Amino acid sequence: MYLKSLSVINFKNWEEAQFQFSPKINCFVGNNGSGKTNVLDAIHYLSVCKSYFISSDSQNIKDQNPFFVVEGNFLKAETDYHIYCGLKKGQKKSFKRNKKEYEKLADHIGQFPSVIISPYDRDLIMEGSEIRRKFMDSVISQSNSEYLQHLLKYNRTVQQRNSLLKFFAANHTFDRANLDIYNEMMAELAVTIYKARKEFIQDLKEKLQYYYGLISNNKEEINILYKSQLHESEDLKSLLDKNLDKDRLNQYTGVGTHKDDIEFSLSTRSLKKFGSQGQQKSFLVALKLAQYDFISDKLGVQPILLLDDIFDKLDEERVEKLVKLVHDESFGQIFITDTHPERTGALVKKINKESQIFEVDNGLIINEKK
Repeated sequence: MYLKSLSVINFKNWEEAQFQFSPKINCFVGNNGSGKTNVLDAIHYLSVCKSYFISSDSQNIKDQNPFFVVEGNFLKAETDYHIYCGLKKGQKKSFKRNKKEYEKLADHIGQFPSVIISPYDRDLIMEGSEIRRKFMDSVISQSNSEYLQHLLKYNRTVQQRNSLLKFFAANHTFDRANLDIYNEMMAELAVTIYKARKEFIQDLKEKLQYYYGLISNNKEEINILYKSQLHESEDLKSLLDKNLDKDRLNQYTGVGTHKDDIEFSLSTRSLKKFGSQGQQKSFLVALKLAQYDFISDKLGVQPILLLDDIFDKLDEERVEKLVKLVHDESFGQIFITDTHPERTGALVKKINKESQIFEVDNGLIINEKK
């Protein structure tokens, strides 16, 4: 599978552009703010129906324009697919495959998988548990449609239960039978979510250690740990019963898989507290490459790999290791952004594969070469 071409209209800082891509390596070079990352984000849209960087779709519309359009042509299993994403201000996002509108965006997830490695990934280490849960959910959902459906239902049920708790508090009333309906729904859905996340982390751990060892030359040991209240008991209904008084007081559901987290460690110590910037960057690159392998194994398709400014804060030795890794391992189509054209040129030459290099500036393609 690979992306043959991309066209954008009024997307972020791009007014209009068309790209024809190599099935192997495609590089975007230019100064910060030139629009390199925005091209990768357009590809991400075509893969998972949303931006990697901005949660609000309307904020991706260029300036005061009324709409944006992102379109791409994929080749998968010798079949061509045209994917269309369009948004008009004040209207619902339109997503089509071969001119046919999706009834549910969730039906598109996993059809054209991608993995992005970006400086924003540092939030996985530095920010709260919600970021890490979203990471787990986004990876598993690309390879397991049943998981995504259960997750969406579970999250809606938690919201409904929270609303009921607020209603009880506001009206000085309580209906245990009504609350139990949501408890049972949550408990049933949580089993699938918990087991899928547990399996995911177990699978990811081995891949993560492998890739980090290659990048760091086996200088440090790393680990990833899945933290869940369901470790104590997979019967979420019992946990909800135990926590009922707290939930009524806080008007919020305090136990469940929506409280899960992941812990990252470096030589048994917290990666967040004790890892250098280079070590954290190496860990995140290894984590995303492990994600790539996980999706590839589950779907039998090589995802598109999007590498956004990944060489910053990596020392020369680790850059060399990463370049060798991308060259030696079985990766499909790769997109790279960099602020240094010379470094990118040297990388492409070293990898020695079919490539395309786009020099961009302020939302314009100013040079293109193979």
